[in-house]
Amino acid sequence: MKPRVLEILKRLIAFDTVSSESNLALIEYVRELLLGKGIESLIVKDESGRKANLFASTGPRELPGILLSGHTDVVPVAGQAWTLPAFQVTEQGGRLYGRGSCDMKGFIALAIDAMLDAADSTLSRPLQLALSHDEEIGCVGVRRLLDVLHLAPVRPFLCLIGEPTRMQFVLGHKGKGSYRAYCRGQEAHSSLAPLAANAIHLACDFIAGLRDSQQRLREQGARDADYDIPYSTVHVGQIGGGKALNIVPNLCTLDFEVRNLPADDLEQFLEQMRERAELIVREARKVSEVAAIEIETLNVYPGLETHPSVEAVRLLHAFAAPGTGYAKVGFGTEGGLFSQRLDIPVVVCGPGSIEQAHKPDEFIEVSQMHAGQRFLEGLLGSLKR
Repeated sequence: MKPRVLEILKRLIAFDTVSSESNLALIEYVRELLLGKGIESLIVKDESGRKANLFASTGPRELPGILLSGHTDVVPVAGQAWTLPAFQVTEQGGRLYGRGSCDMKGFIALAIDAMLDAADSTLSRPLQLALSHDEEIGCVGVRRLLDVLHLAPVRPFLCLIGEPTRMQFVLGHKGKGSYRAYCRGQEAHSSLAPLAANAIHLACDFIAGLRDSQQRLREQGARDADYDIPYSTVHVGQIGGGKALNIVPNLCTLDFEVRNLPADDLEQFLEQMRERAELIVREARKVSEVAAIEIETLNVYPGLETHPSVEAVRLLHAFAAPGTGYAKVGFGTEGGLFSQRLDIPVVVCGPGSIEQAHKPDEFIEVSQMHAGQRFLEGLLGSLKR
């Protein structure tokens, strides 16, 4: 691994870019690095001005480029049993430890290094870099950047998302919809419970409906054997309600998600759950007219489906290590948004393993950094005239 890559990685990890914090210092560091090679950056901030996306390009502007993309935010370290400094690179046993080392500042360091090398060359098509914020909380931040890139006269030829895949090509992942259900009842003394609508009971009936929907998806929904779980999944992750045991609760909220195959329509699923909620409420209103279930959409991002025969995939495969295969994964990335908003092919491929992401003492293997570096050097070599 080049000394410059390691130095960049150390600087990147030293920035505390947990999603709740600002990433502006990191973005400014990258902007200055690129500017030192004459590469200007477009900065797209969020509404608060505390966070930003970055887009940069080097090479002939009139041609579609190869876009390297990564998110700068990381998950929290609070409450985790770290034995090493979280925001400092520790080299030990062929590994580089630190929060974000594999997810995904290792790739970002390699991508920045490739951009700096590209600035010294004459390219047949541009090499580009996109850095986003707030990916970890639902691929939120990149959307403002995509709104800008959508209006550009020339869009990228392909996008490479550097999530940790051990340098395997991920061509598909599931989409995700996150929702909150507000189940409303009527307060009463618990001795009169049958005379009031219990919000927790409504929630339990709604959860039973969600479990029924999971059964339908498993038995009748789309299937794709390339996934570990070959059907769309439904999951309740949080629930809260009630003030005291002797009070019939008037409110219960629950958060649920769907991780859907691209062939399964989230809107259709949601409509079915609204119909189920209406049936539950109709029965509850025999007891109390205030009974209700409202469903709020918290966040939605699309799945990804890239065919291995497209030109962009064939181009990248020319620089892949022998034995590099194609895969589909259950976790989401920004790739579906790039594909949907810009209508460009997307491949997810980066160093490190998703098994290390989000854990205490997160690490990336030095050998994986070497593999990523060789891959990007091959890609850049193909762009040089």
